[in-house]
Amino acid sequence: MNQKNLNQINSFRSISLITVVAVYFLILVGGIVRSTGSGMGCPDWPKCFGSWVPPTSVDQLPSNYQEIYSKKRVEKNNKFATQLEKLGFQEKAYRIKNDRSILVEQEFNPVKTWIEYVNRLIGAIIGILVLFTVVKSVPLWSLKKSIPILSVFNLFLVLFQAWIGSIVVSTNLLPWMITLHMMLALVIVCILLYVHFQSYKLIYDTQVNTEKPSQLFGILVIGFLLMLVQIVFGTQVREEMDIVAFEFGNLLRGEWVEHLGLVFLVHRSYSILLLVVHLIFFYKVYKYTLRHVSIFKWSQVLIFVILLEILTGVGMAYFGVPAFLQPIHLLLGTLIIGIQFVILLQLYAQRKLNLENAGS
Repeated sequence: MNQKNLNQINSFRSISLITVVAVYFLILVGGIVRSTGSGMGCPDWPKCFGSWVPPTSVDQLPSNYQEIYSKKRVEKNNKFATQLEKLGFQEKAYRIKNDRSILVEQEFNPVKTWIEYVNRLIGAIIGILVLFTVVKSVPLWSLKKSIPILSVFNLFLVLFQAWIGSIVVSTNLLPWMITLHMMLALVIVCILLYVHFQSYKLIYDTQVNTEKPSQLFGILVIGFLLMLVQIVFGTQVREEMDIVAFEFGNLLRGEWVEHLGLVFLVHRSYSILLLVVHLIFFYKVYKYTLRHVSIFKWSQVLIFVILLEILTGVGMAYFGVPAFLQPIHLLLGTLIIGIQFVILLQLYAQRKLNLENAGS
């Protein structure tokens, strides 16, 4: 490989890795938005109170600003509901059109407005970074066509994610829309990790450094799927907690957990299953993998992050749901998905190489 191609690959790898870090930072900021109740700090999208730079005082808004943005919300939600009906989601469309709580406008709060505004600015920066990954991927077309193709697809996915974000705002943080928003963020992360790994393979050949990559791959796929389900459970717990917090007027945080429903108990107990599956995986990695290789090191990180995730969950359950732990808990959960995916990519490559060698 000539030096020009090598420089192009390294340039793409750098921007794709930076973008992954930026997306995770946005997830952390998104968690802060949720934990501070700032999700509706800006009642419109992409502008904030009709301006690219939001107001700092209610005096800068018309006296009937709540009525103005409520009408805009009705119009946008009706259009979205019509689209859902065309796609066959009549029940969800009906709920959006008839749920009056969606139309409740929050009073202006400068702190919450600017927290949400910063969240949007970071999202815009990530959009630019994803665009850069597309630009940097174009020279790799002759080396690996899937890299620029997936980079372009990811750009469209980011634009779709931005539109979903606007719907989250217009539907007043509709729970299932928030869940969809989160899952799309994870898909974006995984695509970025995949193209980063594919560009790595353009430089370095796959080395088989574990005895049973297929077995390890199978166990971790189970752990990956279980973790996705756990994240969905987590978003549902968060939705229930928002309801409880509202009922308590955001006071008496220590009593919130006691009023959560069955989904919290499932979420809490499910973490034990996740830990057991990943401890089995780590034992197998320890047994069949060389100590100095990437898979072994990433597996150690995976177990460590899972334990941290459980500890932050325990901290929220037994110490009055501290606001600072909520975004950390969310970030750790999404980090687990990313780490799992990185290990799966490595195991799949070794598994594939083993099968090719066996067939030759």
